[in-house]
Amino acid sequence: MDPIILVINAGSSSIKFSLFAGGQKLQLRYHGLIEQVGQRAHFSVLDATETEIINQNLASSQYAGLWRCFFNWLRDLPEHNHLIAVGHRVVHGGKRFVGPVRITPEVMEEIAALIPLAPLHQNHNLNAIKVMAKDYPDLLQVACFDTAFHHTQNPLHRIFAIPRSLTDAGMVRFGFHGLSYEYMASILPEQLGELGSGRVIVAHLGNGASVCALYQGKSVATSMGLTALDGLMMGTRCGHIDPGLILYLMQEKHYSVEQMLHLLYHESGLLGVSGISSDMRLLLESEDPHAVEAVELFCYRAALEIGALSIALGGCDALVFTAGIGEHAPQVRQKICQYLQGLGVNLDDAANLQNARIISQKNSPVMACVIPTNEEYMIAKQTRKCY
Repeated sequence: MDPIILVINAGSSSIKFSLFAGGQKLQLRYHGLIEQVGQRAHFSVLDATETEIINQNLASSQYAGLWRCFFNWLRDLPEHNHLIAVGHRVVHGGKRFVGPVRITPEVMEEIAALIPLAPLHQNHNLNAIKVMAKDYPDLLQVACFDTAFHHTQNPLHRIFAIPRSLTDAGMVRFGFHGLSYEYMASILPEQLGELGSGRVIVAHLGNGASVCALYQGKSVATSMGLTALDGLMMGTRCGHIDPGLILYLMQEKHYSVEQMLHLLYHESGLLGVSGISSDMRLLLESEDPHAVEAVELFCYRAALEIGALSIALGGCDALVFTAGIGEHAPQVRQKICQYLQGLGVNLDDAANLQNARIISQKNSPVMACVIPTNEEYMIAKQTRKCY
């Protein structure tokens, strides 16, 4: 049997996992999800044919209990004895990590030091590494960083207009969702032909959202910055905001640092504007005027960021939608493309409603597409490099 690679993507409310056969060609064996961590948890697993093999509620919602359930399932698999490595999604890699690395105690310390720059994700990524190390102390663990793909960017796209001493200390734009963008860059020439190596803007739209400008498969510019708060409006995150607003709330309304963190990361975005939900699906179904406005603002802000990245590229040959909202919400794609007609995006409404791969008209100056991402595959691919 081929060696088996386990992929872990641990977040605040879910643990996503996949198993790949890591032979000459990576092949998915299983993928699954433990969701609603901290509430009543649910455990689901599908095989490579998308056949559901586990679908059950769990008695325990405690973090340790959820991992124990996962390990019990894993150890019962015939593939378990061939497990040789586990690859982890780690959101922030800082200045040092520009590619996958074997995890050591020193690497874990550096990952922990970056928790303030990615408070929604980094600690959960680190906890997953610790849990795996406790139960599998001899297993190779690899960290794959969401920031690494963007290290090719020109310094002009990375620096803030702040004192040089702060820039030199690492206060720069890192960008995120790099595992998703690296996967897209690897398949775009196959999917789009010559356009795939040209000026492409990829919109990764999910609960976390960003856009990235690609040229010849490299990251040129992206919407997120030092942290995953910047750029697009998201499920509960504010996106681009006037820093003066933060100063005002702290100085005049006496917000503490903890209150500001909670406001910007957990109370803003779609949830904050709608006052209803951070779930785009629920907002699209709602007739509440605040829900309607939240969706419209999300689309408007996304179009603005796409327009800005077209300047960084000197034009745009193709616009690609991906991730949960990007792949499954035709209403959102339609609204964004309406704003972008002046840039040459002419939508084919029928193709868009069908979630077709190409959703632009044949004569559209800019091709618009819907292409699913696969971060787990990219993590497995990076992990295999570290055997």
